[in-house]
Amino acid sequence: MLATGFCFVGVTALVKTLGTEVPAPQAAFLRFLMGLVFLAPVLPRLLHLRLSGFQWRLVVGRGVFHSFGVALWFFAMARLPLADVTALNYLNPILITLGAGIFLGDKLAARRLAAVGVALIGALIILRPGLREISLGHIAMLGTASAFAGSYMISKLLSDDLDPALIVALMSVTVSIGLLPVALPVWVTPTGLQLVQLAGVALLATLGHYFMTLAFRAGPMTVTQPVTFLQLVWAVLLGALVFGEEPDPYVIFGGGLILAAVSFITFREAQLKRRDAGRAVEATKP
Repeated sequence: MLATGFCFVGVTALVKTLGTEVPAPQAAFLRFLMGLVFLAPVLPRLLHLRLSGFQWRLVVGRGVFHSFGVALWFFAMARLPLADVTALNYLNPILITLGAGIFLGDKLAARRLAAVGVALIGALIILRPGLREISLGHIAMLGTASAFAGSYMISKLLSDDLDPALIVALMSVTVSIGLLPVALPVWVTPTGLQLVQLAGVALLATLGHYFMTLAFRAGPMTVTQPVTFLQLVWAVLLGALVFGEEPDPYVIFGGGLILAAVSFITFREAQLKRRDAGRAVEATKP
């Protein structure tokens, strides 16, 4: 998870150095197009994939959600401090929790709702509406978190029947296709340096997801989830030392509240799973 954090902060830093010289839809498109290189061993399997009509609708729907989210994320990255982007990104699991309760029928117990409330308070502390101007970058990040939440909920539905590598490959292909029509009208010819930066984004993003998978395999999420808070620490340090961004204590505190809520929900889920597993074992005893 430490390696994951370094990779994802590296992604945000590289995207920030691109600035607004490469339009957000084009930068997002090139990132996913280059990411297909790292998925080359999996892509031939897509040609032999047989999906039902419902599964194809899920795949396309996820592509739409993720295309929208990643374009907004690139837009926000060029306009917000690294710490703001990282902290607001923590809203994804909270929105997934709410969405799972509303759309997937998951139970929203009082403790879960309380944790969601704490996370929303954290988001308000970061945004501070009425005390400062909420920029288009902040609005874009809220849209990003919502779109990614929709994408990840669809991924959960697909994971019941499809191999994880195929799900990632399908997402990369559909997002590349989805971003192409919005990238072409604003297309500018990227420089060699910009292409190298985007290739670095694709590489670090792929490595980050790979390291995260290794972490989830090696330990429970109750251990790995709190480590993601270090991403905010790295983002604050990188923003201050490299981009001259003054650390904002409100962003750090608000991000901490959001992550505390996420960690509580994760811990509570682990407790419930252990309890259910114990009851199942007891039920099988003679």
